Amino acid sequence: MSNRNALPVTLSTERLVLTAPSAAHVQAIALLANNRAVHQMMARLPFPYTDEDARFFVEQIAPSEADHCFSVMLEGSAFIGVVGLHFVDDLAPELGYWLGEPYWGNGYATEAATAVVAAAQASGFPELRSRALTHNRQSRNVLRKLGFVEIGEGVERANNLAGQRMVQMRLSSAAEQAR
Repeated sequence: MSNRNALPVTLSTERLVLTAPSAAHVQAIALLANNRAVHQMMARLPFPYTDEDARFFVEQIAPSEADHCFSVMLEGSAFIGVVGLHFVDDLAPELGYWLGEPYWGNGYATEAATAVVAAAQASGFPELRSRALTHNRQSRNVLRKLGFVEIGEGVERANNLAGQRMVQMRLSSAAEQAR
């Protein structure tokens, strides 16, 4: 999608700076992602999660045409998680995020995802999609706060969460909803 190139490289919020994942983030990514509680909520996160996995993420996944990822930096200096958009042909971009467990429950996921949603809408994406495990109420609440609505349920077909029930969610811009 041509709009993907219009997305910013860096975003700032009241408490966070969202920036491109880099080699400087590898150790912190590995430390926070190597957590069973985080892994159990993520479709594409290996476990155990090593420095090599983090390096692969930074060097191969984050800069790929299929993804536009941001490291979530608390007060601009401490890495606390990842937020981004995943692009699949003929589908709206998919918002995804994870935070290290020590940072759960502080509103950081909502704050970071709000910034990415605003940037996506400003870049011309009329619709976004996301999904969460049916039992992951916290993530579903984050998405609802952003304006996502539940549009159905399904079973994850692949990756870490294969066989588990997922709630599919969608966010449409005001212009898209008016159609």
